[in-house]
Amino acid sequence: MDADLSHHPKFISEFIRKQKESDFDIVSGTRYLGSGGVYGWDLKRKVISRGANFVTQVLLRPGASDLTGSFRLYKREVLQKLVERCVSKGYVFQMEMIVRARQLSYSIGEVPISFVDRVYGESKLGGNEIVSFLKGLLTLFATT
Repeated sequence: MDADLSHHPKFISEFIRKQKESDFDIVSGTRYLGSGGVYGWDLKRKVISRGANFVTQVLLRPGASDLTGSFRLYKREVLQKLVERCVSKGYVFQMEMIVRARQLSYSIGEVPISFVDRVYGESKLGGNEIVSFLKGLLTLFATT
């Protein structure tokens, strides 16, 4: 989860409940299903996030609705194996973790979350990160 509390800790108990319910290997917070949502983003940021998730869904068929989010619960051994296999840096890392998890047949559950934009500081999302994301997406498409 983000250290600036953009991901509210109140959802952690729901992640744990969901994991225990079906013994999921990964439980991922989703802004794009059910009661999930994003608050405090301008239209440009919303379009970039939705667009990145849409293109990823079309090209990679990952089976999870929010690939660019970072609020997740992993079983320790699953996380260790995924970190060993992932090579991406930056935002694309979040996407690669889910794609590699699906390759390894790990189960993924989702919990709707509310994401509130940070009050202090700035997002690292800029032109370089977008280009890196697209390169990573195409690499995963070509190699998975």
